[in-house]
Amino acid sequence: MANRVTMNICGEEYTLVAEETAGYMEKVGSLVDSKMQEMMDGAHVGRTDAAVLAAINLADELLKAQDASENLRRQLKTYLDEATRAKNEASDLKRQLFKAQNHK
Repeated sequence: MANRVTMNICGEEYTLVAEETAGYMEKVGSLVDSKMQEMMDGAHVGRTDAAVLAAINLADELLKAQDASENLRRQLKTYLDEATRAKNEASDLKRQLFKAQNHK
């Protein structure tokens, strides 16, 4: 069921409709509002330019977060592969020890 949240973003009312919770949508809208206000205050640009600059900055953050996430996935896979190899090696060493102890 879709949730509706009406919020103010840079002086304009917007109604957001999504499956996510109202709290989540408010968080998203608040982030957009703060990024746009940051652009308007810092770069002294109008609302349209602020929206474009905010979108660029958010896209940049998204792509960097996706890259970081992918790097962590690769690193985790490497660690899991190493752990599997170590576990297999430990099992082999236990079998060898067991065989050596039984041949005495």
